[in-house]
Amino acid sequence: MNFLSSRAVFVPLWCWCCTAVLSFPLISRQQAVSDVDVLQFALTLEHLENTFYKQALAQFSEVDFIAAGFDASFFVNLQFVAHDEEQHVVFLQQAISQAGATPVAACQYTFPFTDVASFVGLATVLEGVGVSAYLGAASIISSKEILNAAAAITVAEGLHQAVQRASILDVVSANIAGTPLSPNAVFTIASAFIQSCPSTNAELPFSAFPELTVVGSAAAATAASTSVSVNSVATLAISSSSTSSISLPQPSSSPSSAASASSASRERSSTATATVPPQQWQLRFLRRPRGRHSPC
Repeated sequence: MNFLSSRAVFVPLWCWCCTAVLSFPLISRQQAVSDVDVLQFALTLEHLENTFYKQALAQFSEVDFIAAGFDASFFVNLQFVAHDEEQHVVFLQQAISQAGATPVAACQYTFPFTDVASFVGLATVLEGVGVSAYLGAASIISSKEILNAAAAITVAEGLHQAVQRASILDVVSANIAGTPLSPNAVFTIASAFIQSCPSTNAELPFSAFPELTVVGSAAAATAASTSVSVNSVATLAISSSSTSSISLPQPSSSPSSAASASSASRERSSTATATVPPQQWQLRFLRRPRGRHSPC
């Protein structure tokens, strides 16, 4: 039996959701970002995730996953996840077309996974970013119908994240609530995987944050890695010529979050300084079996 056949009962419900959403017009707010902009940005991210899973499942077989220490049920779940991402693309394309706009096309991507373990680690991070992206967009959306549809997709992304986190023995629900990220923050993360996009794609009102590079005494410590010691003070060079202030993120309590600089930072001309905080994930008593790797 085809692995998707068990979902047949859910098709009418999903189609009803699509029809219900698309039967309402999108309302552009009197500000720089419209509902269509949000949908186009969501489609940009779903294109990325869709391509990510298709590339991985084309490269790795069930045998590869089992050899890497994952069971057959996880591989089956990945196929469901990949199907979801593909359907998210279709749904958003329909919604944008219904609004009278041309949906953005997929870009060219590069994903830094070389084996099953690195793919799963990156998948965990990308699904977390997806959840945070939809949460962050909620305050921007004007249409209640579109907001409801986005909330429904957020649930699916959260389930995807749970599947990935459980597979590497991470705490499935590290916080009592998700953490929203602004479109600019999400675009900053996503841009690391985007090589180029079609020139015909609509220009979106979002941009990546300035690139930061560790300089000074901490630079030597990062020569062979991308980490900085806990409680050390890092000086970061800001590549952008912008004179606007920069706020570095607070550390996340999520076990899968990478070490981040605290917001107790100061900007001095073209540099910013911040103290790197300890991460709660490092203090857990749970130990992963050999062959499994943390995404951090």
